[in-house]
Amino acid sequence: MKIGIDIGGSHIGIGIVDKNGKIVEKIEKRLTVVEKKNIKKSIEEYIVSNSLEFMKKYKIQSIGIAMPGTAIDGVVLSSGNVGIKNYNLKDKIQEKIDLPITIRNDAKCAAIAENTYGVLKGYDRSIFLTLGTGIGGAAFIDGKLLTAGNIPGYEFGHMVIQKDGIECTCGRKGCFERYASMKVFKNNLRNVLGVDDTTRGEELLKIIRDSKPGDKDYEEIQNTIDDFIDNLSLGLVNLINIFEPQIIGIGGSFIHFEDVFLEKLREKVRMENPVKAERKDFVIRTAVLGNDAGIIGATL
Repeated sequence: MKIGIDIGGSHIGIGIVDKNGKIVEKIEKRLTVVEKKNIKKSIEEYIVSNSLEFMKKYKIQSIGIAMPGTAIDGVVLSSGNVGIKNYNLKDKIQEKIDLPITIRNDAKCAAIAENTYGVLKGYDRSIFLTLGTGIGGAAFIDGKLLTAGNIPGYEFGHMVIQKDGIECTCGRKGCFERYASMKVFKNNLRNVLGVDDTTRGEELLKIIRDSKPGDKDYEEIQNTIDDFIDNLSLGLVNLINIFEPQIIGIGGSFIHFEDVFLEKLREKVRMENPVKAERKDFVIRTAVLGNDAGIIGATL
């Protein structure tokens, strides 16, 4: 058994993963505003305390951690969406737990899981995107993850799609994730509806589904969706032209809005990128492992 941990901008998930990539037990925690202010301590304490509890129940071989940003040799060099830099998380945990620990980018972990067990399985050329607080991604050629050596690379979320656009957490302007992440979509929709961030994604989704032509906010809701799809398709078409994938898999909280977004996205990509003969079988699908992908992939 292995422990897989998925750290996000607003949550931490910990799971026990067996040799077949199945999660046999899982716990999750949404980080409070107070915990986010002392994020390092919050992460360390949650991981250590729960890992030690799991180790009483299971024979654990190793711990894998997935988190947004750049991590090398156990050191988180930068994680803008979590808000930490130059943080040796591996050493902090190993002060309390004597197990092998690896830390990798969360999108890469999710992509590896989907390539091994999920939506990308069986394809030679594929791209995977996670749409959440930001946008992460990975590419596979001949079924193998493309890497850039000791640096993460393939930071699709920081591809610029708008010159001199909105400033990003990375310090640049106009990055893909500042226009097409789920966080951006939800915030834009909240602004349109005149609600604050206590209105969760589940509530926003219900509002969208219940909205009908003629309703007070219907046009604004549809315009917000269309703007999001326009920006997302722009980034996807760029990636298609670079990598020529057979499939693009999309994970993160996007999957919960599949019935709202997916067909619109497919149609927009077709319009922006007319299908060539060699692309006639190209598909866009949502991830099948859901939010478990990061936990599973962290252990692979």
